[in-house]
Amino acid sequence: MASRFLSLADVQEMLNISAAQAYSLVRSGELPAIQVGPKKVWRVEASKLEEYIDQQYTRTRERIASGEA
Repeated sequence: MASRFLSLADVQEMLNISAAQAYSLVRSGELPAIQVGPKKVWRVEASKLEEYIDQQYTRTRERIASGEA
């Protein structure tokens, strides 16, 4: 069974971004996440990551269509 929640390291690997970029996405709220446990580690729900990716495809298409590329 696939895990419902992903660590920031998982997000970093899946999006091929740096740890700082993954942290920035969740701290800004752009990528919804929760903090759990006494150490308040970040976790991202897999479905929220998929929604974020879909949103980025939409934003990219709109940017290209507007000529911003």
